[in-house]
Amino acid sequence: MSSCNTTTSRQALDEELSKRFIELDPAGYFLIRVDAETAELVAEHYSNSINERGLATDPDTGEVLACRGGGPRKPTAIYRGRSAKELGMALTEGDGPHPLSRLDHALYLGRELQKAELCLEQGIAYVQD
Repeated sequence: MSSCNTTTSRQALDEELSKRFIELDPAGYFLIRVDAETAELVAEHYSNSINERGLATDPDTGEVLACRGGGPRKPTAIYRGRSAKELGMALTEGDGPHPLSRLDHALYLGRELQKAELCLEQGIAYVQD
């Protein structure tokens, strides 16, 4: 099998796996970005609650959080690191409390931080999945 076919197969597999149901982390969610000026990765943590339908809600109002176009929310914490490893360690090691409670969420963050680090190194735009 050629490397092109392998890449195509891997992309198709990833697309298929992305269609599965994902249970939200009751500890909250992250918005990840690249700060090119400081050459750092930034992860902003936002708290949420999960309602009986499995939707993320604002813990203060109980309103369902919009994926796009919702009002501005303030992060509960902002984490910065020069690499995916440094930022990942800040999120998962030490005394805590840690801002995530699900292993699948931690794996997702690791993948996204690696992707953001590559974008930072290459000077290209990062878009969080």
